[in-house]
Amino acid sequence: MIRPPVPDMQRAIRRALQEDLPLGDVTTAALFPLPAPALARIIAQQSLVVAGLAAAVRTFRTVDPSLVLSIHRQDGECAQDGDCLLQIEGDGRSILKAERVALNFLQHLSGIATLTRRFCDAVRGYPVTILDTRKTIPGLRALQKWAILLGGGTNHRQSLSDGILIKDNHLALLNRATTPVRAACRKAKANAPRSMHIIVEVESLSDVRQALAGQADIILLDNMTPATVRQAVRLIKGRALVEVSGGITLKNVRAMAAAGPDRISIGALTHSAPAATLSLVLEPRRRHGRS
Repeated sequence: MIRPPVPDMQRAIRRALQEDLPLGDVTTAALFPLPAPALARIIAQQSLVVAGLAAAVRTFRTVDPSLVLSIHRQDGECAQDGDCLLQIEGDGRSILKAERVALNFLQHLSGIATLTRRFCDAVRGYPVTILDTRKTIPGLRALQKWAILLGGGTNHRQSLSDGILIKDNHLALLNRATTPVRAACRKAKANAPRSMHIIVEVESLSDVRQALAGQADIILLDNMTPATVRQAVRLIKGRALVEVSGGITLKNVRAMAAAGPDRISIGALTHSAPAATLSLVLEPRRRHGRS
């Protein structure tokens, strides 16, 4: 089981509830001054990979610990159109207070996990890893990267503190160097902790040669065609891992995998994943003690 990042989840839930209920739910309070027993179900309206159910459950329990929750799907499992993921029973006022925040987490994270699974399925049969990036929503990175894992992907760096990745703007600051890629790799190797791999982003085969001369551990081929990637892989000859990124879609990812890289990083997994379609269906329940 892939465990959720609980502290990050709790912080995100607190912020979300403060944002959505700064003075309570005035509509529900105006309509229902007394408890209103209800039963609600969260229903999938498409095929999806479930992600964020733990966040939805914690949201309901944070709003009202007395709610009775029945979990029908676990995070990381597949669900089909019409499947019930979660049943909630208790005061309908509490269910309404938590509904939007719980669904926001569940729809967004399930969308990421579902898109990740589609990319992983698209390259099945090739020895390549699907990676995410740091193109995440501020404050939600840990949850989004958790959803990547649930979808079958692999996490790249969690933060700028986690690894050396030399990009185009780093190279631009070395504008006096005649071979900036080589110079950047050598400088990073001299100054970075030995445990950290040196990743460098390159845009041409000439840059690949510089990266090899600089002894980069991972060479990131940016916005190259599958044909150029294939040439780069032949040039590198296993002396470094090969990562590709930039312009990767479901239409071209298999061709890119066939070109021979070890890793494919895709920003769209987090910044452009469509929200999964889910709904909360609520019905009133008979109050105890009434005929």
